[in-house]
Amino acid sequence: QVQLVESGGGLVQPGGSLRLSCAASGSRFSIVAMGWYRQAPGKQRELVASIATDGSKNYADSVKGRFTISSDNAKNTVNLQMNSLKPEDTAVYYCSADDLRPGGSRWRNWGQGTQVTVSS
Repeated sequence: QVQLVESGGGLVQPGGSLRLSCAASGSRFSIVAMGWYRQAPGKQRELVASIATDGSKNYADSVKGRFTISSDNAKNTVNLQMNSLKPEDTAVYYCSADDLRPGGSRWRNWGQGTQVTVSS
């Protein structure tokens, strides 16, 4: 029911920057958090960064100081500014949006993913 559309992925050199964007639409329930996950070949999907309704943010240790997550006040868009990119940042990046269902359960919605490749 909720659709997430990502943009901004691509190929960059080490040390370069990319900005990922994601827009959510069609949600019947309140979105309480949005974030970015990534998955490299042969590895588990991992949290990169998230931002909640109260503005609190979480970052993976590997990206602290390099990546910045932000969202608009309506919580229907989320951005990820990625600076000082490293080859190990190469992965498919997925946008996520958590909505709150009756009874207090949270439903995680996923975008289709966008490829980020960091290589010389």
